Amino acid sequence: MQILIADDEMDMLRILRAYFEKEGYKVFAAADGEEALEIFYREKIDLAIVDWMMPKMNGLDVCKEIKARSDKKVLILTAKSEEEDELKALHLGADEFIRKPFHPKILVLRAKKLLGDEKGIVFKHIRIDVEGNKLYRDGRDLQATKTEFELMYCFVRNKGHILTRHQLLDLVWGLDYYGDERTVDTHVRRLREKVGEDVIKTHRGLGYSVEDEHE
Repeated sequence: MQILIADDEMDMLRILRAYFEKEGYKVFAAADGEEALEIFYREKIDLAIVDWMMPKMNGLDVCKEIKARSDKKVLILTAKSEEEDELKALHLGADEFIRKPFHPKILVLRAKKLLGDEKGIVFKHIRIDVEGNKLYRDGRDLQATKTEFELMYCFVRNKGHILTRHQLLDLVWGLDYYGDERTVDTHVRRLREKVGEDVIKTHRGLGYSVEDEHE
């Protein structure tokens, strides 16, 4: 899933981006309201998280336009503390309203609730249902085996890092497993057939990895 985060505080933007990317979301960042709308019209986003007070166009106007053009969820961030402000934001179509300061983990949980993704990790077009031990591709249950699920979960938890066959045997099959490393190749091949050939990268002579879409 893809998330737009708009805030003119660069430190806040950097921190929130890191938290959401760690959960497997693709993040588009904007430093003002106009840039936020440019991203909204250019990219396919699932959720917009926008600060109320921003240069060029405030978060409420951004929210109003997004809601007029789509059914996408909008979460408003604000330093304002009056109840009337929350009512105003909700009246304009905001789906959620969070006052600053807040812990980034709280925001991630609220965002997941809005997206209906409280129990999963999203990576590209794959959703990992951690509690149900299931893999979904574009909403379709892939009927993954336990090993395939563990393998995909392991790759996403170590996103951006090459994992050797030996490391994968230890992480997925367990330290007490003494099978052939070619077992890994067989399961990766079967997993690719389900999640898509381009999701898992082969690094010849090294191992496998999954990478962010922009890498």
